[in-house]
Amino acid sequence: MADGLFTVDAQGRFVAAIAGDPFGSLAPGDETVGQPCHLLEGPNCKGFATLAAMLQSETPPPQGICNQECKLLAKDGRELFIHGNVRTILDDNGQVAGAVGTFSDVTTLLEANQRIALLEEQTRQRGSLDRLVGHGQAMQEVFRRIRLAADSDVTVFISGESGTGKELAARAVHQLSDRRDAPFIAVNCSAIPETLLESELFGHVRGAFTGAVRDKVGMFQAADGGTLFLDEIGDLSPLLQLKLLRVLQEREVQRVGDDQPRAVNVRLVTATNRDLKQLIADGNFREDFYYRIHVFEIAMPPLRDRREDLPLLVEHFISEFSAGRNTPVTGIARDAMQKMMSYSWPGNVRELRNAIEHAFVTVAGETITLLDLPPELREVARPSAAPPNSTTAASPSHRQALPEGQLTDSQQVERDEIIKALEATNGNRTAAARQLGTSRVTLWKKLKRYGLSEQFR
Repeated sequence: MADGLFTVDAQGRFVAAIAGDPFGSLAPGDETVGQPCHLLEGPNCKGFATLAAMLQSETPPPQGICNQECKLLAKDGRELFIHGNVRTILDDNGQVAGAVGTFSDVTTLLEANQRIALLEEQTRQRGSLDRLVGHGQAMQEVFRRIRLAADSDVTVFISGESGTGKELAARAVHQLSDRRDAPFIAVNCSAIPETLLESELFGHVRGAFTGAVRDKVGMFQAADGGTLFLDEIGDLSPLLQLKLLRVLQEREVQRVGDDQPRAVNVRLVTATNRDLKQLIADGNFREDFYYRIHVFEIAMPPLRDRREDLPLLVEHFISEFSAGRNTPVTGIARDAMQKMMSYSWPGNVRELRNAIEHAFVTVAGETITLLDLPPELREVARPSAAPPNSTTAASPSHRQALPEGQLTDSQQVERDEIIKALEATNGNRTAAARQLGTSRVTLWKKLKRYGLSEQFR
């Protein structure tokens, strides 16, 4: 027999036991007859508590069958996963006389299930990359370009609105690259005063300026062998742009107050939410520096253009906060989810994360309700339809356009951004869509929605 078989009396003592090949080193032998049965009992077993307790119970288990799963060590040291079945035997008076049981080695099956679960998890994680989450077409394109960037040592430029996850994308490029074991250092160029930024980036020697009491290693040297991420690169002064351009060309830095250049091996990733081409046109950004950093672009889409990812993102943040705060929140109410789907998310994924964090402060049960969302999200109004006799309603091309006076604040901001992009590109919709980080079809729909189709034909 491939399975083990045993019988016990009413007190749970072995009467007989036989086993096939897999259990030769595990199954009880003749020397155990009369001994208490502990085969399917112990801290690593789940099912019935003890065989003796089951036999002494006044109420027999349903259909007389009990199932038990155990993790046991065989005599030869192997770890075995056992599935056992026990059926009680009644005498002529209906009293429990004992039990007969079988146990099967399911180790191979369990290990196969674990491998399947791992493959399923890897498949599920195709909807995420590092901490980036999304299964829509827009994010799949982002994931594709991140992997392409990671496979080379090219300088990467990440564009996108604030809150779209530009730093997460930069970290993902680093983690997937050959530099993953070296440092990843992120610097927000707009958060450091310009007078200190040069010292932060390149370092300084003692006495280089007032307050320089000791030598300091700059960010480039600290990130040697790894990746340096410069966020808000559009806020750099032309002078610092020139110095960075030299670093990229020469692959060496010169500390403030030092005349000795030092070689560095750093992969540079930059990001901004500003229109660098417009800054170039305005004379605020060097064109040669732009082309040096704009080698391979990863455009992060705004959340309003990938609403299909909202449920996945909400689930992700609920899991994150549930684990971090030990709060058993399992989901979100339908009306709350509908409100989120209709919101324009001007702050993008960062705003969504903050909204879920806000909900965790007020949630009273296992489900986030509409009342748990931030007030600005709950109170967002759906724009009213234009009056039937209005000029907008009379025009077939504008029949569903939203009157400007009835736009929400976030919609007005989006409308102004579209106008600005189209004016900057002389009405070129393809170029404007690229500048806005969206598709041409999405831009066309929004032009109709905001009544701008005729203005920018």
